[in-house]
Amino acid sequence: MQIYSEAPYMLNFVAPYLYQTLQSVVGRQVAVQTAKGSVRDVLRHVMPDHVFVQVHNTPFFIRTQQIVWVMPSC
Repeated sequence: MQIYSEAPYMLNFVAPYLYQTLQSVVGRQVAVQTAKGSVRDVLRHVMPDHVFVQVHNTPFFIRTQQIVWVMPSC
């Protein structure tokens, strides 16, 4: 009898076009819509698995898998 011991792992899918588009609007005002609601303010940082939007002095870290749409403000 063989016992297999595998460490847990996480699968994460990156949306390369979304990632690239979000990088082009870092530092600008954006509206990010998720299934739970929207966040509107300055996009501070983009990583392959999440974005960081700062609303006033409150940081919001949003998983890219949860993003429905993003709209840059003019």
